[in-house]
Amino acid sequence: MVLLSAAALLPAAENQPGVSKRGARDLTPPNYNIALWEPGKVPGAKGDGPLDNPFLTVFQPPESRRNDAAVVVAPGGGNIMLMYGGEGMNIAERYNEWGVTAFVLTYRLAPEYPQEARVADAKRAMQVVRAHAAEFKINPDKIGFIGFSAGSGLAHDLIDAAGPGDPNAADPVERFSSRPAYGGLIYGPGRVKPGTNLKDYPPIFLCAAQADKGNSLGSAQLFSELTRAGAVAELHLYQGGRHGYGDGEGDPEFHVWMSQLESFLKVNGLLPNGDKQ
Repeated sequence: MVLLSAAALLPAAENQPGVSKRGARDLTPPNYNIALWEPGKVPGAKGDGPLDNPFLTVFQPPESRRNDAAVVVAPGGGNIMLMYGGEGMNIAERYNEWGVTAFVLTYRLAPEYPQEARVADAKRAMQVVRAHAAEFKINPDKIGFIGFSAGSGLAHDLIDAAGPGDPNAADPVERFSSRPAYGGLIYGPGRVKPGTNLKDYPPIFLCAAQADKGNSLGSAQLFSELTRAGAVAELHLYQGGRHGYGDGEGDPEFHVWMSQLESFLKVNGLLPNGDKQ
């Protein structure tokens, strides 16, 4: 999957007639892709096609609005497809409105690849973003991970598998931590594995609809367990509703949830409270 923008076909803003450098700072940069591994080096790859090479698509806000926060977004799709629009691009663009640089993760899918490959992709995504932190002018301690449905289960598995990185690794990317600064588990809380130390979890934002019973009850249970463990968690359950509401834009019931996420991030110091949001 290659994401192209019409802006990519235009000359740089500062070289366009009638566009000042100040005006260029108000333009949204074109999206582009970053491979998680170099060609031929994807661990466990079963081929070298597009579905065998996971990557991130970069969504940057205009420079004039940008802050030092970032997020990796994992769309759902039952691990057999990716709901790239409603649970990927739309989410990234909402984060951009808050000044956050977003990276939408295209991860490997079933049945060709097991969950272990997807977890490896998620860990590597966090490490790649941290490796590029200086380039994107983001704070390595403010990089979160949010997932939807199957992508939410992946977010949970990432949190369980994340580590500090190996300072002696030959691959410089592997020297960076894969632990997210927070986890967003949206209608897909995953399961707590026996022996998991929930107290060490980063702040967790949970959201689901009551009628989506498996995920609403699972979210409530995870919130309860995180609370008992002394971890930071916030839970939003909406009466009625459905699975797969994405950013909720235009929906009378779900349109508020991303504003509640924004508040959660501010409360936890992961978004600024000033004018630059």
